[in-house]
Amino acid sequence: MKIEKPNILIILSDQMAPQLVGAYGRNVSKTPNLKSLCEQGVRFDAAYCNSPICAPSRASMITGKFISEIGTYDNGVNFPADIPTFLHFLRLQGYEVVASGKMHYLGPDQLHGLETRLTQDIYPANYKWIHDWEEGRKSGIKNDKGHLVSQKNTGCRSWSTQMNYDEETHNRALEYLRRRVYTKDSPKNEQEKPFCLIVSYTQPHSPYITIDKYWELYQDANISPPKITQGYADSEIIMDKWLRNYEGIPKELMNNTKVLKTLRRAYYGMISYIDEKVGDLVEALERLGFRDNTAIIFAADHGDMVGERGFIEKRVFYEYSSRIPMIWSWPKKWQQGATVSDPVSLIDIFPTLVDLTNGEYPFQLSGKSLLNLLLESTADKAVDRIVISEYHGEGVLKPCFMIRKNQYKYIYVHGHSSQLFDLNEDPDELSNLSGDSNYKKIEEALKDIILERFDCNTIERSVISKQQRCIYIYKAMMSGKKTYWDIRPDPNQDLKYDQK
Repeated sequence: MKIEKPNILIILSDQMAPQLVGAYGRNVSKTPNLKSLCEQGVRFDAAYCNSPICAPSRASMITGKFISEIGTYDNGVNFPADIPTFLHFLRLQGYEVVASGKMHYLGPDQLHGLETRLTQDIYPANYKWIHDWEEGRKSGIKNDKGHLVSQKNTGCRSWSTQMNYDEETHNRALEYLRRRVYTKDSPKNEQEKPFCLIVSYTQPHSPYITIDKYWELYQDANISPPKITQGYADSEIIMDKWLRNYEGIPKELMNNTKVLKTLRRAYYGMISYIDEKVGDLVEALERLGFRDNTAIIFAADHGDMVGERGFIEKRVFYEYSSRIPMIWSWPKKWQQGATVSDPVSLIDIFPTLVDLTNGEYPFQLSGKSLLNLLLESTADKAVDRIVISEYHGEGVLKPCFMIRKNQYKYIYVHGHSSQLFDLNEDPDELSNLSGDSNYKKIEEALKDIILERFDCNTIERSVISKQQRCIYIYKAMMSGKKTYWDIRPDPNQDLKYDQK
């Protein structure tokens, strides 16, 4: 089906769990604008990230490739510049490609196909956050994240660094949209080009802090603490042990219901902040005459455990961490008010954009287009959709994989035991079916898909080798006159967010 090339607005939140989003049927969280977007589009109810951590997930999304195919294993190693992205593709399709906010690119290439970045990034572009599997095997994994649940890092404050960042991100994005209409000195042919604008916020990422306006939205809300606080020990594997050592919530805080409810209330407030910004962007599109020909994609780079099973943040493959909200809306062309239960993931965005723009892409992609699902919810039922997610980063010591097919989720840790869950019967992932003879064929089939596609020994060697190279380079960059790769839209502007 031939479709005219629309403008594309991609709105990204950071670390948003759909289980706590009102637009996904959870009534505590107030998200009227996301609900409206769902009513005007298609909500994906089984959408996943392809790596439950920021930089790898984002690199995977824009390349349409798995992280082991591109070598962006964690938040401390580079994203290679020789791998094409959908940003390169869209430029060749005649788009103006611009981003405002967090992209989290590591390495000297801070564009990866973008023509313009309107803001600095919020995290460092160098190898400061590199982790060392070899050292971890010698000295053990140390808890680095428990402090994020403390009274100091949760609750209501007058302002925060993340508020600063997201306000700048938002205002620059709105300014860009206005300039597309009102800037007199822009060449007419540039104004007539379709645009792809990425607006990428850092909330509701930890620290779990919001301001009074959003805190007060939940003054009388019935805020529940984490649901899964016990009964999960028998289903856990070595990956959980590693990550519990790295970022598990201390027992004294897990027993403190007041602290956990404060964390949740702040998290809801941050979600409502993002919801408000979505409403502002959609209103700007309507006011400026762009809405009818703009396809909107709302998603997150990964979820957040927010206390479930004694975890915070991401990295694990449980649903709160690996599942994401994903909403696509183009009312004149796509379904409205539809929901899709098929498993999909972020790497499906790239092939969808290829189909959407009637373009041709000369390289192989790892995802599958969602266009048929957007046009008609039953059209893609013959496609055997499989989601694969990988984690080879900080807090673990071996390559880790997750595969979702139909209602089954299988988690494989190279050289160690596995997990198998039937999400229809066990949505809380408390009953590990791995090793159960009744599920032997299902488990073997899912494991075979992983082992046939991924060479775990090669990946392990690659992870360790790349870590050692990046550690060496970072030491050199911090010796003598320090070297930074961080993006500066204004070359004379100081780095405001890089944590030196």
